[in-house]
Amino acid sequence: MDKKIEIKNLFNLKGKTALVTGGSQGIGRAISLALAEYGANLVIVYRSEQKLAEQIKLEIQSFGVTCHLIKSDLSNTDAPETIVSILNEYYLKIDILVLNASVQIRNSWDNVSYEEYDFQMRVNFAASLFLIQKLYPNMCDKNWGRILTIGSVQQIRPHQEMLVYAASKMAQLSMVKSLAPQFGLNGVTINNMAPGAISTIRNEEVLSNKKYRKLVESKIPIGFIGEARDCASMALLLCSNAGRYITGQDMFVDGGMGLNF
Repeated sequence: MDKKIEIKNLFNLKGKTALVTGGSQGIGRAISLALAEYGANLVIVYRSEQKLAEQIKLEIQSFGVTCHLIKSDLSNTDAPETIVSILNEYYLKIDILVLNASVQIRNSWDNVSYEEYDFQMRVNFAASLFLIQKLYPNMCDKNWGRILTIGSVQQIRPHQEMLVYAASKMAQLSMVKSLAPQFGLNGVTINNMAPGAISTIRNEEVLSNKKYRKLVESKIPIGFIGEARDCASMALLLCSNAGRYITGQDMFVDGGMGLNF
């Protein structure tokens, strides 16, 4: 047997349908394209950027797979239920769930308002939990499913001005570790991927400051800022049969930033 073909087939996602929240830009966009390249049909959940969403849809379709767009604000408590209703309208069953969408508000701990706290926790944690509640049963019925939450290096190196954001990512990780033993016997894996400093639209402004960028790079053993595609390859592993024996894990894609360096 040709081992190269065998390994390649482990990444084959043909016939699977993946839902990616925040999939129109940044890390979510890169993950969506990687899954599409390996045969998955996509459902992209986005909040406001219609133009970006339409653009990623065309890019995804260029791989010969289907793509549906769902506009939804995950800070709304009824968002998970609304998303599932739309999926049902299209007769879509989700095999792969990538919980990438998040909000990040910079503020000192003593100036954090309840509104800021609530907004970040609803998007970064609550929406993930309730989407899993809605979409896991189908995975269980099929005895195959992949759930991937997108965390942050801030889980272990919290930024002083993003206390709530870091806390929300730790809450998400705790959820992953709690659910993994419950899902495993039903053929469903759930993992967390924690990116480090990645060059995305979110970080564009702060990283344009040369002094700040140099400071960030000094904390990365590899010595440079990562790109969204660096996260996409790890996501592909965890969302395919290649990662079937990996669950309940916290996988860092951070150039070593999470180390005591």
